[in-house]
Amino acid sequence: MFTRAISTSVAALLLAGAAHAQDQSIIVQSTTSTANSGLYDHLIPIFEEESGITVNVVAVGTGQAITNAENCDGDLLLVHAKPAEEAFVEAGYGTERTDLMYNDFVIVGPAEDPAGVDGMEDAQDALSQIAGSGATFASRGDDSGTHQKELSLWEGTDADPTSGSGEWYRETGSGMGATLNAGIGMGAYVMTDRATWISFENKQDYEILVEGDEDLFNQYGVIPVSPDHCPSVNIEAAETFADWLLSAEGQEAIGAYEVEGQQLFFPNAPAS
Repeated sequence: MFTRAISTSVAALLLAGAAHAQDQSIIVQSTTSTANSGLYDHLIPIFEEESGITVNVVAVGTGQAITNAENCDGDLLLVHAKPAEEAFVEAGYGTERTDLMYNDFVIVGPAEDPAGVDGMEDAQDALSQIAGSGATFASRGDDSGTHQKELSLWEGTDADPTSGSGEWYRETGSGMGATLNAGIGMGAYVMTDRATWISFENKQDYEILVEGDEDLFNQYGVIPVSPDHCPSVNIEAAETFADWLLSAEGQEAIGAYEVEGQQLFFPNAPAS
C-alpha cells in the first residue's frame, strides 16, 4: 500500500528490492514543466542507481497526462492541477494523491510592456488590464495544469478571452516552451510556471512582469495508478518511486536542484 515512508524505510526498501528490480521499469505520466526544467535529469539517476528501477517519463500537458493514466498508459502520475488530481483518485484511477513540491506561476511580457502591468501583484487585475488594452496574450490552450490555472484566473475578471480567440487571445495548443517561443514571436504576454521560465533560453527582451499573487501558487502532486483499474500497472515499482520522492532523501534532492543559482521547486511533502 502506498505510504509516506520516512527516509530510513525507503532506503531499506530500495536495498531489499534492488536485485529483484534490475529488470523493472515504470512509466511516469508527467507535466512538461518538470521535464523541461531538467528536474528529472537530476532526480532519476539517483533513484535508478539506488533501486535498479528504470524510470521512463512521458512529458505532456497535465490534462493529457491524466487521460493517459486513465487509459492505463502509465504507472505513476506527477502533475499540477490539484482539483483534477483529486477527481482522478475519487474516480478510482489512482490509489492516493500526495503533495510533492511547489513553485509559482508568473506572467511575462516584453520590456516595453504595452499593457502597463509591470509590478502588478494581482494576477486577475493584470489580466483584465491586458485584455482591456488590446495587447496580445498567448495561452497554451491545451488543458495543461498551466492552462487550467489561467482559465480559473480569467473567470474572476471582467474579460472574456474566448470572445477574443484568434484576435488578441491566441491559443497555441502547445507545451510551455513552444508557447513561450510563439508568444515572444508575436510580442504577447504569457503565463508560465517559473521553473520553465528560468530554464527557458530564448527570453530575448522578455521579463517577469507580474508575480507574487497567492493565486499564482503552483502545487505538484504524485499519484500511483490504481491496480484495481489497471491490472497491468507496476504498482510495487511505482510506489517505490513515489515513496522515494516523498522521503527525506527525495525531498532534499528536489530542493537541491537549481538552474543559474535559482531553486526551481520547493519540496513540501507532508511529514510522515
